[in-house]
Amino acid sequence: MLLKEIMSRKVVTVELDDTLALVKEIFDHGNFHHLLALEKGELLGVVSDRDLFKALSPNIGTSVETYKDTATLNKKVHQIMSRRPKVLHEDATIDDAIDLFNEHGISCIPIVGRDERLVGIVSWRDLLRSLRGKPAA
Repeated sequence: MLLKEIMSRKVVTVELDDTLALVKEIFDHGNFHHLLALEKGELLGVVSDRDLFKALSPNIGTSVETYKDTATLNKKVHQIMSRRPKVLHEDATIDDAIDLFNEHGISCIPIVGRDERLVGIVSWRDLLRSLRGKPAA
């Protein structure tokens, strides 16, 4: 099975200087776990919900929240993103994706078309769904 058959075409992107407050808002209101970081249309990184969780103070939104806790929301995407993401072409196979996931310990793979432009994303969740015969979200 080819990745273009299971990838999610709903790709949400952020820019390198966007704040973690924006990233948090996107994750809080979306049903996905990865954002792709672009600059002038070029894919430069990936931000996962786990990256955000690790970067923010656990005191945000609690009664003990301080200015220092809130300041973590002002960090920028480029400060927490994974750089030089591994990508695959849309005509790559599920086996190719599994190999890449296992080799690099990543949780998503941006997918590019023949022209090297971003066309989708595949997460390990998409792979599991495809193995059970369910379509991508």
